[in-house]
Parts: sequence; C-alpha cells; structure tokens
Amino acid sequence: MRSINKVIIIGNLTRDPVSKTTQSGQPISTFGVATNRDWVTRDGQRHSSTEFHEVVAWAKLAEIAQKYLCKGKLVYIEGYLKTRSWDSPDGQGKRFRTEIVAQDVVMLEKRPQGEMGDDMMNGDGGNQPSSDEPPLDELDLGDAISEEIQ
Repeated sequence: MRSINKVIIIGNLTRDPVSKTTQSGQPISTFGVATNRDWVTRDGQRHSSTEFHEVVAWAKLAEIAQKYLCKGKLVYIEGYLKTRSWDSPDGQGKRFRTEIVAQDVVMLEKRPQGEMGDDMMNGDGGNQPSSDEPPLDELDLGDAISEEIQ
C-alpha cells in the first residue's frame, strides 16, 4: 500500500536561520516556525494553542533561506517529516527529534515600507524591486533555487 509523508504549514519564524555546512560541503539551514490554532468550545469559551516546529533546509534552499528569512516573517513551508535519533551523551538513552525537511519555502509578508535592503542601495527608495531580483512579497524560494541553478 502507498503511504504519504507531506507537511504544509504557514507560520512565523521564531528565530533567524542558522547555517552550517556538512563534512561533505553540503549547506544546511535550521530555523523554527510557530503555528497557531484558535477555536471556540460549545459553551463559547475561546481557546488557542501554539505549536513550534523545527525546519531544516538543504543545499540551495538552505542558502536562500539564510539570505531572505528572519525572525518574525510569515512563511509557507512545504516538506516532509523526518525523525533523527542519537545516543544521549549523558547516558540517558536514545534521543529523538522530529523535523520538517523543507522542499519549498514561500515568504508571505511584504517588507515594511522604508525597511533598509538591497533595493535602497539601487536609489529607488526601496519601493520597487531591482530588475534582477524577484519582489520579496510572496517570494517563492523554490523558484529562486531553480533560477540560481540555471
């Protein structure tokens, strides 16, 4: 029987991406994303719950995430779940961590007007994207990877 391992979340980054390189030279970025869920019970009480997710991006997606993402930004993440395990260094047994391995990342927020960025250096006051860079609102980092690879 066929199985599916697919995750789609929309949430805010809880911290800036942290980039590293594996021993084989492969770039990797990790960052956290928080998602919120609100509901009302039958008796009219409002409740909310926040979940925190660990996200891992590899290769070009890791490089682009490091360049464009920062704490607080609203993002769409699509990927799959991966659980890693290792022996605890303090002898407490095996440790486990489940992460979302990102296959696509889309920024959903526009930059606040007047925020300093590369556009400001082009002399256009940050209101228009430069001709060689995609606009940062709804920037699909998966597409950016395709463009950089070609």
